[in-house]
Amino acid sequence: MQLKISNTFNTELPSDTHTENSRRQVFEATHSYVTPKVPSNPKLIHASAAMLEAIGLNEKDSHSKAFLDIFSGSKIYPKTKPYAMAYAGHQFGNWAGQLGDGRAINLFEVEHNKKRWAIQLKGSGATPYSRQGDGFAVLRSSIREYLCSEAMFHLGVPTTRALSLMLSGDDVLRDMLYDGNADYEKGAIVSRLAPTFIRFGNFELFAARNDTKNLKKLTDYTIKHFYPELGKPSKETYIKFFAAVANRTLDMIIHWQRVGFVHGVMNTDNMSILGLTIDYGPYGWLEDFDFGWTPNTTDKQNKRYRFGNQPNIGLWNLLQLANALYTLVDEAEPFETVLNQYQTDFETKSLQMMRSKLGLQIEAASDAKLMSDLQDCLTRHETDMTMFFRLLSNYKKGFPEAGLEHVHKAIYKPEQQKYEIKAQWKVWFKIYDQRLEKELLSDADRKDKMNKVNPKYVLRNYMAQLAIDDADKGDYKLIDELFELLKQPYQEQPENGKWFTKRPEWARHKVGCSMLSCSS
Repeated sequence: MQLKISNTFNTELPSDTHTENSRRQVFEATHSYVTPKVPSNPKLIHASAAMLEAIGLNEKDSHSKAFLDIFSGSKIYPKTKPYAMAYAGHQFGNWAGQLGDGRAINLFEVEHNKKRWAIQLKGSGATPYSRQGDGFAVLRSSIREYLCSEAMFHLGVPTTRALSLMLSGDDVLRDMLYDGNADYEKGAIVSRLAPTFIRFGNFELFAARNDTKNLKKLTDYTIKHFYPELGKPSKETYIKFFAAVANRTLDMIIHWQRVGFVHGVMNTDNMSILGLTIDYGPYGWLEDFDFGWTPNTTDKQNKRYRFGNQPNIGLWNLLQLANALYTLVDEAEPFETVLNQYQTDFETKSLQMMRSKLGLQIEAASDAKLMSDLQDCLTRHETDMTMFFRLLSNYKKGFPEAGLEHVHKAIYKPEQQKYEIKAQWKVWFKIYDQRLEKELLSDADRKDKMNKVNPKYVLRNYMAQLAIDDADKGDYKLIDELFELLKQPYQEQPENGKWFTKRPEWARHKVGCSMLSCSS
């Protein structure tokens, strides 16, 4: 098994001078060298053919002893030095100080087909940043991260990727809901990839410590390798860098809103500097359309990271990044201009995204009202978001009275839908129909365009939980079935129609389906 190693992060940036793997505060360093804990009996459950190819490997390689050894952490690839990154962050709006890779260990960077991939193991043991944690991960959360990383990519959402999912052979003690009922679960290791895993929190750490020298080193490194089009380091370049990060962050969140994804824990240490979805913990997709929903039990009271608040949190997190970069520019106004532009762009891009979901190409002054009225209808009575927008593509122009029939299957307990809500829907469909009269697309062309932005299949929490339940019994077939299904989320796949359905009633309040925690 040959990989083209091309390390930059741990060769161009300062490393921790202390080499012992003990929990501690780490200063003037971007990373600490660590060795993964050797698992007792690693076993490959699944590997992504696409990501094997992306790093220059093939399926045969994935079944080799060398692959098992390297991507379980049993052995270190020749001439490489694994490390954990140092970063800080704001968690649930509060400064948390130094955090860092407490459960992830970076193996190396690979270059293939002119693309760079940093490769991490998640769940391979403690690091200096593990705090009270053990550095391990359980099968439950590892399946969710593995499946979701690849599902998001195929949905067209910027994301980190996943290479492999393995059992460690070791049991891990976890208190799943932080309620004092800890139990042992199967341990697992996910190998995940991204061009870089640098986060907002990497910059915050140096800024908080007034370590401008290393803040500049990190920023210059990031621009050199991931934003080279911005030019040589300068105050102007740093502002352009911040603007580029803001644009990527907004585009990512607009995609989240488009597919109904709720990240669940948008702390600044979980925000990628490349605008990638990162750290799949207590995430979920909206079942019924609800701006106030969050899957994270830790956030149940304040709902800071609820679906409807994600764009605002993106802005808040960017403000923290601006505060960190400020010392490199020493002017507040350029940052304020970028943050103001984010808000303007959100309104514009959000409206355009909603137009695409409704099959509208021409802009009309009444569109914002049309969207607002639709969202009101969707929240008046429990309606499945994914199914509603997919079924709406079947609407035939000129027949508004039949509109509700087209989306009937998306409505939970339709027999309980009140008369006034049905009447409200009829009014909306009439206005929607009038709006469609301004469009030039045929019904068939509109359906085709809508079905390219409104997925038929997403990784609903109950689907992941079914795969987890089977995997706990040693049956991994459903992991592969869902992995293949979610490669083509916009295709009809009639043979997989059983997955195009509302959340079953048994999953409404089931742990893992409606309630999740950061425990992994």
